[in-house]
Amino acid sequence: MVMQPATSSELLDSSSESETTSEEECDVEFVVESDPSSSDPSAETAEETEDSGSGWTSKNGEIWSPSNNDTLRYIPAARGLVPGPTRYAITRIDDVESSFNLFFTAEIISSIVDMTNLQGGRSVANWSDVDATDIRAYIGLLILAGVYKSKGESTRSLWVDHSGRAIFRATMTHTKFRLMNTTLRFDDKLMRPSRHREDKLAPIRSLWEKWTHRLPMLCNPGEDVCVDEQLVPFRGRCKFRQYIPSKPAKYGLKIWVTADVETSYAWKCQIYTGKAAGSAAEVGQGKRVVLEMTEGLQGITVTCDHFFTSYALVQELLKRKVALVGTIRRNKPELPSKLLQVRQRAALSSLFGLTKNTTAVSYIPKRGRNVLFLSSKHRDPAVTEEEKRKPVIIADYNHCKGAVDNLDKVVGSYSCRRMTHRWPQVLFHNMIDVSAFMHLCFLLLWIPPGSKPSPSGGGFSWRSWGDLWCLQKSCGESIHLVHRLLLP
Repeated sequence: MVMQPATSSELLDSSSESETTSEEECDVEFVVESDPSSSDPSAETAEETEDSGSGWTSKNGEIWSPSNNDTLRYIPAARGLVPGPTRYAITRIDDVESSFNLFFTAEIISSIVDMTNLQGGRSVANWSDVDATDIRAYIGLLILAGVYKSKGESTRSLWVDHSGRAIFRATMTHTKFRLMNTTLRFDDKLMRPSRHREDKLAPIRSLWEKWTHRLPMLCNPGEDVCVDEQLVPFRGRCKFRQYIPSKPAKYGLKIWVTADVETSYAWKCQIYTGKAAGSAAEVGQGKRVVLEMTEGLQGITVTCDHFFTSYALVQELLKRKVALVGTIRRNKPELPSKLLQVRQRAALSSLFGLTKNTTAVSYIPKRGRNVLFLSSKHRDPAVTEEEKRKPVIIADYNHCKGAVDNLDKVVGSYSCRRMTHRWPQVLFHNMIDVSAFMHLCFLLLWIPPGSKPSPSGGGFSWRSWGDLWCLQKSCGESIHLVHRLLLP
C-alpha cells in the first residue's frame, strides 16, 4: 500500500515516464538526462554498451577499440643486416681520400672530366683540357671554402693576396677556377633536348644515378629510419622548383631522403620533379614515396610526418615486415570520430584507439588542440611518467623525426654551395656536401683513430649524430684537415 501511487494522476505520470525510457533505448542519438534514482538498471547497462561501441567505427568502415584485448603483440622481423659500414666500404678505407672516393668514384670523376672538356671545347677559345686531378682539386677547393663558411663570400676574395687563403692560390689560379666553374657539365648538351622531353633530370641524370647507387652499398641503417624531404635552396629557373614555406630557404629543389636516425646517414635519395605536364595531381603520393624509399629494408621502424602517414601505408609496410610511427591528419577517413573530439577533453589527456595491428592516439597538449599519431610498432596504450604524460608513441616519434632535418643542419653549417643560376650545379654542390658529411661519419663515428678496421667490422664504435655534431663544433677551423682532398 505504501509503494502504490496515491492518486490516479500520479499513475498516469508513472506510465508516461516508462514510455520515455523506452524511446531513449531505441533512439541512440536522442539523449535525455534523468534522475539516477528512478532509472532502470537493465536500461543503464544497455546504454553503456551502446556508448562503448559508438564513435569507434571510422568513415571507411574500419573498427577500432578503446582497449588492446584483441591487439596482437608486435614482434620485429629479423633484419639480416649489421648497422654501420658494409664490408665493401670497410675494406676500401685506408685514409681520408679513399673514404671520400667511395662516394665520388673514379668513374664519376671521369664522367665529369669528359663532359666538362666537351663543353669547354665548344664554348671557350683555346680551351685546355682538364683531367681528374683538376676536378678533384676543384672539388677540394669547394669543400675548403665551405669549411671556412664562405659560401656567401666572393671567390675573388678567397684568392686575394692580403685577406685570402694561401692554399687557394697554391692550388690553381682564380681564372682557372672560374673557368671550370662556368664549363662544368654532367651531360652532352646537344643530346639533351631529345632526352629532356621524357626526363626533367636529363642534365644530371647519369651522375645522380651513379652517386645514389653508392649510398646503400656503403652503409646499413640502424633499427630506426626517417623519411622526410630535403629542400636544396635555389631561386633560379627550374621547372620543378618547389615552394615550401615551412623550410628556412622556402624555394628550392625537393629531395626525398631516407636517413638513419642515429647518424643521419642518407641511405637513399630521390629528387621530386613534379607532376608530368597535362596530368592530374598524383593521388597517394606519400604512400608511394615511403614504399619506394624503404624498398629492400625489413625489421626496421619508419618515422614520417602527416604528409606520408595513412592506415593503408601502415598495412602495406607490415606486409614488408616494416613498422611505422608518424603523425596523421584529422581528415583521414580511417580515423574514428572518438579520436577527433576535443570538447570536454582535459589538457595532457590521451585517448587510444586500437585494431589488431595498429594503434592510434589522440593527445591534448593544451585545451582546444588535438594531435594525432599512428603506429604499428606500439600495441598498448602506454603513457610516459613525465610531467606532460605524453604517450610512448609521441616520445618515440620525437626521438626519430629529426634525422633528415639534422642532416640539413650539419650540411648547411659547412656547405660548399656557390652562387649559380644552373640547377644541376646546385644539386652537384649538395651531393658534395652530403658526401663530405657521410665520409666524415665513416672517419669519426666508426673508425678508431690511428687504426684500420678489420674486414669483419670489429673495432667500430657506434656514436649518435649528437656526438658528431659536438665533435664538428669542437674541431672548428681545423676540420679542413679531415676534408682536405687537394693533391700536392
